[in-house]
Amino acid sequence: MEAYKISLRHISKSFPGVKALSDIDFDVRPGTVHVLMGENGAGKSTMMKIINGIYHPDEGEIQIDGRPVTIKTPQEAARLGIAMIYQELYFVPEFTIGEYLFMAKEPRRLGCVVDWKKLYRQARELIEQEGVPYDPRTKIKNLSVSDIQIIEIMKATYSGAQIIIMDEPTSSISNADVDRLFAKIEELKKRGITILYISHKLDEIFRIADYITVIRDGQVIETRPAGEFDSDTIIAKMVGRPLDNVYPETEACDGEVCFTVEDLSGPGFRKADFDVRRGEIVGFAGLVGAGRTEMMSALVGLTKKRSGRITLDGQELELSTVETAKRQGVVMVSEDRQRYGIVAVRSVLENSVLANLGNLSNLGVLMHHKEREAVGGFIKRLSIRTPGQQTLMQSLSGGNQQKVVLSKWLMTAPRVLILDEPTRGIDVGAKYEIYCLIREMARQGICVILVSSELPELIGMCNRVYVVHEGNVAGQLSGESMNQENIMRLATGGQGNAS
Repeated sequence: MEAYKISLRHISKSFPGVKALSDIDFDVRPGTVHVLMGENGAGKSTMMKIINGIYHPDEGEIQIDGRPVTIKTPQEAARLGIAMIYQELYFVPEFTIGEYLFMAKEPRRLGCVVDWKKLYRQARELIEQEGVPYDPRTKIKNLSVSDIQIIEIMKATYSGAQIIIMDEPTSSISNADVDRLFAKIEELKKRGITILYISHKLDEIFRIADYITVIRDGQVIETRPAGEFDSDTIIAKMVGRPLDNVYPETEACDGEVCFTVEDLSGPGFRKADFDVRRGEIVGFAGLVGAGRTEMMSALVGLTKKRSGRITLDGQELELSTVETAKRQGVVMVSEDRQRYGIVAVRSVLENSVLANLGNLSNLGVLMHHKEREAVGGFIKRLSIRTPGQQTLMQSLSGGNQQKVVLSKWLMTAPRVLILDEPTRGIDVGAKYEIYCLIREMARQGICVILVSSELPELIGMCNRVYVVHEGNVAGQLSGESMNQENIMRLATGGQGNAS
């Protein structure tokens, strides 16, 4: 029998206050796509970072092709043929594709001078070999997320990687780009390359998975061929119980209109008209690049509007900066949690109070007892699972990080809460908790705007949905007309049965 490409034997790993992995046994066959499923905080990323040399196990052994290996750094992992593509892509925006592909491996003359002519010639040959339409002199900052992922795969295969780890690679790309990525993964399989794939998207994994492993609370629960699983079984094994409800029950909203946007134009959108009732959850749908995030950014002063009128409870607002928007009760949870939502190397307490320091200070001096009291209240109210208020944000799961971000903005007592992709990269169990929090906010009279690329999420959570197409609000849907077919028809420039 052919040896497993990679095996973990009795791997355990602890962090302060957290047992991340406990006696893990895990085997991956060569030339397969092995999907790892589990709730946020289950230990998936910790396992992959041990394989990639970022973390070191407290106990246990790693084997490659049946031979024990020691992996102390990502550089050692690379020498063993292991590469990892992270959920949050890390790159140098000003680098060209050629520079990025050969970073730290540039061809040189006389041993020290970069041979740029040779670098770009080799980059062009590699690009042509991969069959992708890139100019090696194009800067990374001008590429889409899916383009950068393909470049990352090219970089990995060029370096000789035989094991490629992909952590939530489809969390922020369009459906067309997902198809493109999956075609690339299928091509890698044919070359005999082994793929370890972390995902929360049940509708996607059955398209590519050969094997699926479910992990819960730092332990492997079960591994089977993908064809022996179904979605309900995976969910039950992930959360330890059947998950009967995906969304909380929708509540009717007949409150008065309190937030109105008229003829709003700005970078990436134009002439937007919409409104939100008190206590209503209003969704915004659209394809990637349609202008939804740009529209929301103008509402909170992140970008400057060119024209338009915004009113809240009949009073016109001038939302020129994030601070002025916050003071007037309009706040936004960004779609990019790592870049704009959290300070990963600071504590839960510090992150929670960032937007509300003024109300927790006296004559410019922070009152630490008020901080601890306020944060403790939100930890309890939002069921944030953390060893303590001083725990670093980077050690929390994605779902709990998102709850801290929510607590940060809820602490400002907003009247309008904009949520841009609030469940991106979050597992099904944590999603339900986030949905319940959103429903509770609406119940308290907050106007909630939910921007999402997941159509079932919009339909399951919202009272109404506006659809954005090429910078314009193409229509709104509610009731029976609020279905995936009508949303996609409007999102692609057609006519939906709008209400």
